[in-house]
Amino acid sequence: MVSDPEGEEAVRWARRAVVSAVGPERTTRETTSAPGPMGPEFGELRGAFVTLKRYPSGDLRGCIGFPLPVLPLGEAIAQAAVAAALDDPRFRPVGADELGRLTVEVSILGFPQPIPPGRPDEIVAAIRVGRDGLIVDGRGRSGLLLPQVAPEQGWNEEELLNGTCEKAGLPADAWQGPGVRVRRFVAEVFAEVAPGGTVVREPTEVRDRPARPSR
Repeated sequence: MVSDPEGEEAVRWARRAVVSAVGPERTTRETTSAPGPMGPEFGELRGAFVTLKRYPSGDLRGCIGFPLPVLPLGEAIAQAAVAAALDDPRFRPVGADELGRLTVEVSILGFPQPIPPGRPDEIVAAIRVGRDGLIVDGRGRSGLLLPQVAPEQGWNEEELLNGTCEKAGLPADAWQGPGVRVRRFVAEVFAEVAPGGTVVREPTEVRDRPARPSR
């Protein structure tokens, strides 16, 4: 469990990394992504994603991260922040003039857990929208969606599975066939309310959501 002060520190660190990478006083990429003076918990191996959004629309501006715990958390956050600003292939690199119009969100990931192969209804039943993010691997491709994506899109569990397959460049129903592995993970999400402003813990669980039939 990440505390609220730790989550705020993670977001502040991510913003500093972005500012160092694209702001007027740019540093080298290696210096930008080096771990800074953070608490001991940021030395633990954890997966992390950094998401940049346009303010106030909330439109995505960049999102990159490490789904597996291959780096100390502080380093993973810094590297992900720089990559979200400069390397997301869906967007041009962030410019210094945008820094005041972007909010920073950090997702600290739990370890991915495999969902056993089974009937489509059994796979759907093993997933909960809001709680779970998904990783789909198969046919030489891989895709990931964070837990907050499905609630933002208004998806049910089957739509989350379909969307993760499409993110991987696979047919939407690939999760129902052989040779495709599905893993789920949880995340603790912390985000700025406004650029450089207050940091809050974002709820991802969806409560009292009307049931939507699986197609």
